[in-house]
Amino acid sequence: MAKTATPARGTGLDGFFKITERGSTVRTEVLAGLATWLTMAYILFLNPAILGAVKDVNGTSLPFDQVLTVTALVAGVATIAMGLYANVPYALAAGLGLNGFVAFTLVAGLGLTWPQAMGVVVTEGLIIAVLVLTGFREAVLNAIPMDLKRAIGIGIGLFLVIIGLENAGVVVNNDVTLVTLTNDFTTLPMLVFAVGLALSAIFVVKKVRGGLLLSILLTTVFAIVLNEVWGDGAIWAAGIGTIPDKLVSAPNFSLVGNFSFSFFSALGFASALVPVFAMMLSDFFDTMGTAVGLGEEAGLLDDDGRLPGMNRVLLVDSLAAAAGGAASASSNTTYIESAAGIGQGARTGLTAVVVGALFLLCLFVSPLAGVIPPQATAPVLVIVGYFMMQAVGEIDWRDPAMGIPALLTITVMPYTYSITNGVGAGFVMYVAIKLMQGKPREVHPLLYVVAAGFLFYFLKGVLA
Repeated sequence: MAKTATPARGTGLDGFFKITERGSTVRTEVLAGLATWLTMAYILFLNPAILGAVKDVNGTSLPFDQVLTVTALVAGVATIAMGLYANVPYALAAGLGLNGFVAFTLVAGLGLTWPQAMGVVVTEGLIIAVLVLTGFREAVLNAIPMDLKRAIGIGIGLFLVIIGLENAGVVVNNDVTLVTLTNDFTTLPMLVFAVGLALSAIFVVKKVRGGLLLSILLTTVFAIVLNEVWGDGAIWAAGIGTIPDKLVSAPNFSLVGNFSFSFFSALGFASALVPVFAMMLSDFFDTMGTAVGLGEEAGLLDDDGRLPGMNRVLLVDSLAAAAGGAASASSNTTYIESAAGIGQGARTGLTAVVVGALFLLCLFVSPLAGVIPPQATAPVLVIVGYFMMQAVGEIDWRDPAMGIPALLTITVMPYTYSITNGVGAGFVMYVAIKLMQGKPREVHPLLYVVAAGFLFYFLKGVLA
């Protein structure tokens, strides 16, 4: 009886990454790495824009160039680690939504300093690493209904949209209605935002590879022209929207190691656990879904729909989250944009190594990043919000027992400017409805603990 031929395992680079065994080539993996990097490199500019938008209680803000440096550093190292240790074509970088949580909930909302906020990130990353190593992740995963997990991502998407519109100056404060539209759409910064939104939208519609990054760069060039020709260089603060004095410079690593665990004493131990857990939920579950979805697209799942080596993927991802906090880059996570490289034929960790190397090269481009106006990155926040909204149709809205908690999760986030509030509102409502239905057994015991923690979080002012 004839045996079915299997691809031969090569030696050296081929053998280490199992390139031939997985039906790929070195050229394919390298080109796929370039495709993935082009698709997600926008985070180099977007992460500093989000983290730099808020001052902490001491009046400290994170410098754009320094955040870009640590964003590139952690993304590069973590992605290379994913390729070498887990041998999958997955890239990592600072998580959108997670960085918004750090800036607008931990710093602006809870009044933490930047080092304390980054300490929260380190803590949640280390907790996830422990969950991975102990196998407890399945228990946590099973505790949260899938529709509530989807609702968290959707709510973060809406949150990003309102942040983007606010950064652009489209949405402004109003004492009567809380928020309203600006009364002046005729300014040059507003024109820059309109051009950026049009470019990013058409690039997404046309499926242009690296379209979000390209829209940021083209919009910035347009802003520089406006600023130099019509604005006399005075539309934005010094350095923004102007031709940089130099194109490259030595990276500034001042933010590395600038974290503190004193958030426990600042918030109180019990209260401090709530934002840690809220961030952990978003980070952990996003990674689970992303890893499995990408594995299916790459044909890496086994017959039972499992990704071989999933523990390695999750371990690298969780340590990357902690590393992001330790470097003040915010939590790093596996990017769904890795699908761009997989679509180009990526099947091994060599693709991830290429992506990581490209991120490390970006350590030297901070002078270019400093000229980007907020109106150039704001459109990308809106578009990313669209991407995260796509899961809204997967929620079972016909079941009010699930639809109402999902609605609260989604809407409370942007309306209260807090991801934690949205997650807590949804969880508490879900548990309350199940208890009133007389179906307490349908709620995982861990979810009762979580809901109780959120109740304390919401009522701590009354109970004090």
